[in-house]
Amino acid sequence: MKISARNRLKGKIVEVILGATTAHVRIDVGGGSIITAAITNEAVNELGLAAGQEAYAVVKASDVMVAIDD
Repeated sequence: MKISARNRLKGKIVEVILGATTAHVRIDVGGGSIITAAITNEAVNELGLAAGQEAYAVVKASDVMVAIDD
């Protein structure tokens, strides 16, 4: 796989939940962290995604916000 995005985390799919049009794919990226991606059901089918499969969580963000606790 070649991709320009630098924010990619390899992990294992732990759950795929199909909705009416959108699916939620949960990827365990290690260290107790799970990333959830919302993608189309069509994308899930095209990629053949299923629990137990290795996958990458690729993050593209145009903005990063900073917050603090009061």
